[in-house]
Amino acid sequence: MTFLKLNPPQTPTSKIIVHSITSAMLLLVSLVLCQSALAQNIQPRPVSRLISEPVSGAGYSRPRRVKLEESSPVTTATAGTGAAISTSLYDATRIERRAFEQTNQARVENGLAPLVWDSKLCRMARAHSERMAQRGFFSHETPDGLQLKERARANGILHFRVIGENIAYNKGYDDPGAFAVERWMISSGHRADILYIGFQASAIGSYVSADGSVYLTQVFIAR
Repeated sequence: MTFLKLNPPQTPTSKIIVHSITSAMLLLVSLVLCQSALAQNIQPRPVSRLISEPVSGAGYSRPRRVKLEESSPVTTATAGTGAAISTSLYDATRIERRAFEQTNQARVENGLAPLVWDSKLCRMARAHSERMAQRGFFSHETPDGLQLKERARANGILHFRVIGENIAYNKGYDDPGAFAVERWMISSGHRADILYIGFQASAIGSYVSADGSVYLTQVFIAR
C-alpha cells in the first residue's frame, strides 16, 4: 500500500502575515531613502556658469577676439567716458587679483610671458560685470546691443589690434577668482584666450551681488 503524505494547506492567515511583513519592510526602506534625499537637498550647493552655448542667439558660443576696424567712427563723448579713471593692480579687489595671478600662472606654465595689468581694461571689465548683475543677463553683448568692440570704445580704449573677453558667474566658492580661472582653463574657447600668445595686457573686473553671486569679466588686449 502506498501512502501519500499530504502537505497541510496554507491558510489565508499565513499569506496575510507574509504580505504584511513585506509591506512593512518596503515602507521602512522608502522612509529611509526619502529622509536621505531630503537631507541632501537641504545642503546649499555652489553654482557656477560659463558661456558655452549661445542663448536664443543673443550671446556668442565662446569668448571671441575682435579686430578693430580703423574706419569705425567714434564720437568725442563716447571716447572720453572712461579716460579719466584708472585702477591699478594695487587697488584691485582680492577676487580680481586672484584671477589675474592664476591667469598669469597658467600662461607661465605653458611657456608664455605673463600679462601686464591694464587699468582701463579693469574699469571696462568692472562695468560689464556690474551691468550683468544689475540687469540680469549673462552675455558678451549688452541688452542695448553693445558688443565687445563698442564697449571698449565707450571706456576710452580706442587703439588696439586684437581684444578678447571671458566672462564667468559663480556663487558659494571660497576663492571665486581662482575658481573662475580653473573653469576657464578647462573650456577650450576660454583657454584659447588665456593662452593666446599675442595678448600683452589684461585685467579682471568683478562684481558681487547682495546674495553673494560673483560676476567676473576678463579682458585681454594686443595694441
